[in-house]
Amino acid sequence: MNTRTLSVPLHLRVLLGTFLLAAGAAALATDARPGAGASEQASCARHTSAEDRKTCLREAGAAKAEARRGELRVPGADYEHNSMQRCQALPADDQEACRARVRGEGTSSGSVEGGGIYRETREIVPAPAPPP
Repeated sequence: MNTRTLSVPLHLRVLLGTFLLAAGAAALATDARPGAGASEQASCARHTSAEDRKTCLREAGAAKAEARRGELRVPGADYEHNSMQRCQALPADDQEACRARVRGEGTSSGSVEGGGIYRETREIVPAPAPPP
């Protein structure tokens, strides 16, 4: 069996690898969110071989493109739906106020690190009319 091997000079391979890394970094840097892509770049920088870094940057760029188009889905990450479901455990009279808090209405204080986030909505309810 006759096989032929294509030999690419080392300087061309290095140039191509550098170009691919730069293209991947540029793709990550074009995100509109402040600080977006930095964690992906840091994660890719941990790879020891250039091939692993190149693959990591390519995958991160593809995931970012999917997210930009709104097609990136993370299993189990439907947080809004899950939080709305938690409101269903409350009495019927309290469910609408719960949904308002989940949507971000009202005020929030505290932190997860401090033990929890306290969300509050205030509803003014008129007093019942006095009997005649």
